[in-house]
Amino acid sequence: MAKGMRDIKRQIKSTQNSKQITKAMEMVAASKLRRAQDSAEAARPYAEKMKEVVASIASGTKGIKHPMLMTREIKKTGYLIITSDRGLAGGYNANLLRMVVNMIKTKHKSADEYAIYVLGRKGRDFLRKRKFQIASEVIGIADTPVFADIKAIANEAVSNFENGSFDELYVVYNEFVNVMTQIPVSKRLLPLEDIQSTDHTPSASYEYEPSAEEVLAVLLPKYAETMIYSALMDAKAGEFGARMTAMGSASKNADQLISSYTLQYNRARQAAITQEISEIVAGANA
Repeated sequence: MAKGMRDIKRQIKSTQNSKQITKAMEMVAASKLRRAQDSAEAARPYAEKMKEVVASIASGTKGIKHPMLMTREIKKTGYLIITSDRGLAGGYNANLLRMVVNMIKTKHKSADEYAIYVLGRKGRDFLRKRKFQIASEVIGIADTPVFADIKAIANEAVSNFENGSFDELYVVYNEFVNVMTQIPVSKRLLPLEDIQSTDHTPSASYEYEPSAEEVLAVLLPKYAETMIYSALMDAKAGEFGARMTAMGSASKNADQLISSYTLQYNRARQAAITQEISEIVAGANA
């Protein structure tokens, strides 16, 4: 009985230590979530203004042609997948990667029909383990990322679409809704079909040097890369929200376990005391 009580006390202590860790991780994730949300909101005006300028040039110039604005026959598809480097975030990565695998297996018959670009160690390891070929990867992205962290891979993905290596580009990530909800989404980034249809009326007439076509040729890749960065910021907010929720649930589960173990300990202690009293009484009667 004493041994059993010692085991229960050890379990209570171990669970209390785990709870301290999960509670600390929950608080850290909460602070990082706030910063990630602020960064995502700060980056949004730039992306919207970039879209406005590009739409103005594209809609205001007749007969303009650019590979990023033209739809072509789909022979190969590019996927830029955004995951996290670390786990302990509930189903944040698992749900997204499950969707990616199902999407690729449904749409493609061979590996020649798609190219994969990955941000995040979890996505890289998951896809490698399942023998998917990865064209390029970036891991170790900071909790507060800057555009320089993903510039190379974003430029590579956009350039490969522009030069015809593949015919459409999807960005796949967890869209942040709120702290409790992150939705895996797949959005077609290229070609930019809706950019010319944007309702934008220029407030003034502009002259472009050297020409509107050449200005647009510079701005369109930058706009696509900005959209990738915006998706990364959204995914980071979702990651911290998922980790905060997961660690909060772990702390609650730890409380329930501690209560359960404490009840077991008290019962065992009461049984031990009752047994001792019974032995004393029996000895006295003898």
